[in-house]
Amino acid sequence: MKILVINAGSSSLKYQLIDMDDEKVLAKGNCERIGTDGAFIGFKSPDGKKVERKVQMLNHTQAFEAVKDALTDPEYGAIENLSDVSAIGHRIVQGGSYFDKSVLVNNAVINKIRELAPLAPLHNPAHLQGIEACTRVFGPKVPQVAVFDTAFHQTMPEKAYMFAIPYKYYQKFGVRKYGAHGTSHRYVTEKMAELMGKKVKELKLITCHIGNGSSITAVKNGKVIDTSMGLTPLGGFMMGTRSGSLDPSVITFIEEKEHLTPEEMSEILNKKSGLLGVSGVSSDDRDVSAAEQNGNLRAHLAHEMLYYQIAKFIGSYYIALGGCDGIVFTAGLGENQPQLREKVCDYLECLGVKMDKEFNARALHGVTGTLSTPDSKIRVELIATDEEMVIARDTKAIVEAL
Repeated sequence: MKILVINAGSSSLKYQLIDMDDEKVLAKGNCERIGTDGAFIGFKSPDGKKVERKVQMLNHTQAFEAVKDALTDPEYGAIENLSDVSAIGHRIVQGGSYFDKSVLVNNAVINKIRELAPLAPLHNPAHLQGIEACTRVFGPKVPQVAVFDTAFHQTMPEKAYMFAIPYKYYQKFGVRKYGAHGTSHRYVTEKMAELMGKKVKELKLITCHIGNGSSITAVKNGKVIDTSMGLTPLGGFMMGTRSGSLDPSVITFIEEKEHLTPEEMSEILNKKSGLLGVSGVSSDDRDVSAAEQNGNLRAHLAHEMLYYQIAKFIGSYYIALGGCDGIVFTAGLGENQPQLREKVCDYLECLGVKMDKEFNARALHGVTGTLSTPDSKIRVELIATDEEMVIARDTKAIVEAL
């Protein structure tokens, strides 16, 4: 069974074609700048050659046409025709409290994803465009499955997901913590249990998905009991361009002083804060790191704030879990920023964490393994996340059950 995994953004579309017989990735690529004159598709051929083509992609349907052409290309393609694709799995950011597992896409599911769009205005509408474009290009008979970023977090108890605001706003508008990156947290949780030779239900884990967007999750006996992101992906600790959680009065104070609209303030908090806002250099950690090495004090401050905030979340989740068996670092920065991992683990020495700093220093660009020493009280692991594989596995299971 060959499954096409789709992650549709507002102006982008990432894809992977996976043969589920051996879970081998047959093809992967990315459509960028959809809706502009500079639209292009980049992908890897089966032999690993990078190919990039400028293609007219005014909408997601045309982007899927480009994906179809890439998949069936006589020279670079991975399949002969679209009939080789058995099913399509979609990443959906916001499933609210309605979806605690992956589901087969139908009209009711589409309507609910649309209804939840106000909670993820940049993501859910794009996902819907992806589903609709798939139907046009592949036809209505090819089953599609929705895999929700929020589903893994639906085991959180009320005391963790509720906000201390008038209860009516939860009743009227569903204002509560939903979390994000659930598919990634789920993957590394299961992988960590496998590496430790134990069942997920036996472990207390803290999983750290650190990238341009970041979140930390506390998993007890296989169930999420808390996570850092909130109503939207803006909550938690500082990220590439996001502020993370802060005193709500900061928002009203700046709005009043600068005469800003809520939309303008949201733009500042989501796109002009975080590493970018503090350092004044960039949202890309590589640029911030280079500036710090050159003596930029604001770049240094941005990093110090980030490491401190991550460590605080881990510490608070240690208490929430009543102890911890393992900590996982994953995603872009988690997998490729040794300094971040070392600085965070330095804070965690009081919990008995001991890091193998020599291995940590060379663990990047695909290198994974155990970051802690054998005598560390908590095992610390570097695991490369694979959200696409989770989506493919869920899609396969649902389709085979039809």
